[in-house]
Amino acid sequence: MTGTSRSAPTVPAVSTLAATAIVVADMIGIGVFTSLGFQVTDIPSGLTVLLLWLVGGVVALCGALCYAELATMFPRSSGEYNLLTRIYSPAIGFMAGWLSATVGFSAPVALAAMALGQYGKAVLPGAPPLLLGLAAIWIVSLVHLRGTRHSSAFQIGFTLLKLALIAAFIGVGLSRGGGQAISFSPASFDPAQIVSAGFAISLVFVMYAYSGWNAATYIVGEIADPPRSLPRALVVGTGIVVALSITLNAVFLYTTPVAELAGQVEVALIAGRHVFGEAGGRIVGGLICAGLIPTISAMMWIGPRVTVAMGEDVPLLRLFARTSQRGVPAAAILLQAGVATVLLFTQSFEAVLDFIQFGLLLCSFLTVIGLIKLRITRPELPRPFRAWGYPATPLIFLAVTLFMLVHLVTVRPLQSLAGLALMLAGLVLYGVATARERKTARLASPR
Repeated sequence: MTGTSRSAPTVPAVSTLAATAIVVADMIGIGVFTSLGFQVTDIPSGLTVLLLWLVGGVVALCGALCYAELATMFPRSSGEYNLLTRIYSPAIGFMAGWLSATVGFSAPVALAAMALGQYGKAVLPGAPPLLLGLAAIWIVSLVHLRGTRHSSAFQIGFTLLKLALIAAFIGVGLSRGGGQAISFSPASFDPAQIVSAGFAISLVFVMYAYSGWNAATYIVGEIADPPRSLPRALVVGTGIVVALSITLNAVFLYTTPVAELAGQVEVALIAGRHVFGEAGGRIVGGLICAGLIPTISAMMWIGPRVTVAMGEDVPLLRLFARTSQRGVPAAAILLQAGVATVLLFTQSFEAVLDFIQFGLLLCSFLTVIGLIKLRITRPELPRPFRAWGYPATPLIFLAVTLFMLVHLVTVRPLQSLAGLALMLAGLVLYGVATARERKTARLASPR
């Protein structure tokens, strides 16, 4: 097993702007447009709701800083697969890579495609949602099959469009809204709300909405000058999303009565009708559809890089390490697009998301613990970037992530155990692959 091998850098290299666009696009999915309805049922203060998104943003930023240090120490594309391999062992890395390569990215792609199809009905009433979702997956996949230059241009262009549309919605909402009963003044703030059960549960939804803050680490081997560019992409991208999320939720509260938002999933559509009138549903539906395209693109770009790295290290998966004449991992991209398509057709991806959340959180938890481990056991290792605020930054991230893991085990024990079982299946596959490799090596060695 060659767990420390390096991927050859792709030419042309990915710019800081493109890496930042991946972070922004991956973070702003559907969560920020749907979470508020569940938060206002337990949190009566507008200021506390915004503090909730700020706290979640601080935690995401702490995670981004920790990953920036580790990924610039070990600049190989593939995210946790590479990092956990280097920190602990190839077996632990393979376990995380197996989760990512199977459903870790395919399920969120399918979920985003299904959401695009549902919201697309507001723009194109006669279009079948399933067809719209399929078209999004495969058109984006074809773009990435053409090479890094096309991927970068597509990602940057659609992410900028996404940001422009969100900014326009915020601007119009602030100019037309107002007069709602909810207050953002400090006088309405009760510190006890921050330690309440409602705040804690809502924080779980916020952290899910912020997932993607580590996206650029999956392509660090393709980024030009990782020690400088990667931390900037992670920190700036996360900062942009946190600022937009806080402002966007403030606009939702500013323009729409809380009674209409409470318990609702389609928060953005409800607020859109208050901002734009009867045409609001179509306008916001188009905004969300346009925003989901770069989200799908980001995951279709970074997800296959995990499969590529695993194929480079494990002979059994060598097919997925092959690249086309343009340097594109075509087999890995087609595999992820195919799995996402199957999930889209079966419409079972929401159940899949339920049980992979535990595994994904556990991988992040182990990775950030690894930062502390290496600081103690390997202080001599070169660190082109050092996480700001250490040890506070990893401890904050670990505390919140541990809370989320405990919450998932308590609330969804079967799904959590299923996610753990999927990871253990990766360990079994690793054992089979390495046993086969050792047997082949013995047969090939001279007696």
